[in-house]
Amino acid sequence: MQSIYAMHQNGSDNLEKEEKFLFYSIDNIQDLYLVMVSSLIEICKKETIYLHLSSKKHLATPQERNPNEKFVKNAIFQILAENNSLSIALENRKINNWTLNDDYILLLLNDIKASKQYANYMSNATNTFEEDKQFIVDLFMEVIVPNEKLYEYLEDDKLTWVDDIPVVNTHIIKQLKAITPGEDDNFRVPKLFKDNEDRDFVKDLFRKTVLNETEFAKEYVDKTPNWDSDRIAEIDTIILKMAICEFLKFPSIPVKVTLNEYLEIAKEYSTPKSSIFINGILDNLVKELEASKKLIKAGRGLM
Repeated sequence: MQSIYAMHQNGSDNLEKEEKFLFYSIDNIQDLYLVMVSSLIEICKKETIYLHLSSKKHLATPQERNPNEKFVKNAIFQILAENNSLSIALENRKINNWTLNDDYILLLLNDIKASKQYANYMSNATNTFEEDKQFIVDLFMEVIVPNEKLYEYLEDDKLTWVDDIPVVNTHIIKQLKAITPGEDDNFRVPKLFKDNEDRDFVKDLFRKTVLNETEFAKEYVDKTPNWDSDRIAEIDTIILKMAICEFLKFPSIPVKVTLNEYLEIAKEYSTPKSSIFINGILDNLVKELEASKKLIKAGRGLM
């Protein structure tokens, strides 16, 4: 949707160039994922270095000489630091954001140490894997993710990340919650695409929507009698065309799946009334396409 919108705004008709940028943007989601996960590893490293240096001070206090290491010895930190899948991905994609911008790690570490989650965790003498895991999940959700400075940094680093941040963070939280003790393969860097078919769908939906925009517009233009086509929000017209593209060009996608998906997109990216407007048009269109036998869906559960 955003790639098609960008084409409209730029007046571009270079399909290959825009498609290349689309896949470049998707590929960058992997980098964002690695940047966010590696922030946990770097936070632990920073605190480990701090504790070591403090213990070596000439006038170190008893507490500094014998610090509470519960935080740096958290089991989840250790699993992430020693994870092969993560280490290989960080190396292959040359993720060094925190080496170049360690001030953000210090900022996050300070916020963590000032949080109630940290105080409660460090004051509890009991050590369990579940407590360690819940602590890291809570820190990530309630301290790291909401940090405005971190968000500004990510936004400045790559503008395409802005809409990907919630998706990436939600997936990381799901992965952290699923970690179990004693498993060698309990955390893996996810693939961007499930398989080649998944990747082909992205390309096909983009190309088929762009190449058939005029045709798809004819399907809804007479269903908006109270709306001048120029007054319909551009994002709404793109959402309509993409939905119609799935109706007509993707027989394996159920109608309900398409309807639900694009109504959610409209709620997130368009005007407050857009989802109602789009739902009305698509609902009428589905009935018309079914009556004219133009809506042909085939596959398991679709007949």
